[in-house]
Amino acid sequence: MIPPAIICLRGGRVIDPASRVDRIADLWIKGDRILGLDEAGQQPDESIDCTGKIVCPGLIDMHVHLREPGREEDETIATGVASAIAGGVTSVACMPNTEPALDSQSAAEFVIQQARRANLANVLPIGAITKGRQGGELSEMGGLVQGGAVAFTDDGTPVTSSEVMRRAMEYARGLGKAILSHSEDLELTKGGVMHEGAVSVRLGLKGMPSAAEEIMVYREIALAEITGAHVHILHVSTAGSVELIRQGKRKGIRVTGEACPHHVTLTDECLASFDANYKMAPPLRTSADIEALIEGLKDGTLEVLATDHAPHAIEKKTREFDQAPNGIIGLETFLPISVKALIEPGHLDWPTMIGMMTIAPARVLGINRGTLTKGAIADVTVIDPHAEWTIDSAKFRSKSRNCPFNGWKVRSRAEVVIVGGDIKQRSSPLA
Repeated sequence: MIPPAIICLRGGRVIDPASRVDRIADLWIKGDRILGLDEAGQQPDESIDCTGKIVCPGLIDMHVHLREPGREEDETIATGVASAIAGGVTSVACMPNTEPALDSQSAAEFVIQQARRANLANVLPIGAITKGRQGGELSEMGGLVQGGAVAFTDDGTPVTSSEVMRRAMEYARGLGKAILSHSEDLELTKGGVMHEGAVSVRLGLKGMPSAAEEIMVYREIALAEITGAHVHILHVSTAGSVELIRQGKRKGIRVTGEACPHHVTLTDECLASFDANYKMAPPLRTSADIEALIEGLKDGTLEVLATDHAPHAIEKKTREFDQAPNGIIGLETFLPISVKALIEPGHLDWPTMIGMMTIAPARVLGINRGTLTKGAIADVTVIDPHAEWTIDSAKFRSKSRNCPFNGWKVRSRAEVVIVGGDIKQRSSPLA
């Protein structure tokens, strides 16, 4: 029997927020597990010099659209996980708005099987709350969990019925899983293509008011209070939503929230270009909303950073503006855009930001990942925090190119990516 390989990542700044480690050390991996730090007397099969680099748990993106099955022209599971690895992401949680929806045990098992074939990043299916994501009858929630689903959402659309959402929360609580809420009042956003405000009036475009999100965030928190369920608010975009989540936490309600890099970087002013790469849902908001989101990240109201990676084929995004679909890709820009928005201005430090990309999403999803503690699964990302490069979407591993950050000069890049003890990337393909 061949003994498991031993890898030593030497001399890097090891940051593991889960165990409050932040120091220069050697990280040792044996087989598919973390062996420990500064292990004496070991002889590695491979040694990688990480001097000047950050060694951290593999990044986890808990909000990704992989499109397969049904929309493989936009993305496949294979291209999606290749994109993830290029961005330093070792685990992705994929949303159920596929065709057909991920609303059954067999659907969840299909995703996991396709991910195993791709043999790159871990893929964690998120099950649909309702059958076909139609908002009526609950999905086979127990079967979905047996098939590998780690949480539930109808993301892409809200669950409009409060009674259905209440029952979903009750079932999810019994299963020990979180409900991930796409918070949007569709009556208020119908026909909207951007944030409702002074810019939408100037451009003559129908807007989507902040209240459309905040009304539903309030409902979800109220339902979480009466059910005792864990509700996680996806892609928080408004100052009002941040404050509602903050108040919910103060009351002891099990509510968490996430921010996306684009919502802390770009404003509704970008829509003046009529470039559909800035068109998304929830829409880009105002600079005041950005300030509130950043404050929410700083004070812990929002625990998670996630991309809402939403690939669309070029021919779809180049339609007339009002006909173009919402969404942007984000896996390969997750790290540098977060650094640009949060680290470089001094809003967050590296340990705090890495925690939001590792142990925080792992806790929301209830998965045993996101740490470098001894015996943990050896998912590791080595980051060069000093690498300066220009984003070029033509080099992306994703099948789509709908990136509003194309041409931006950024800093920080994932250089080495290890999944389950196997080296999946040794130098960045984005260089």
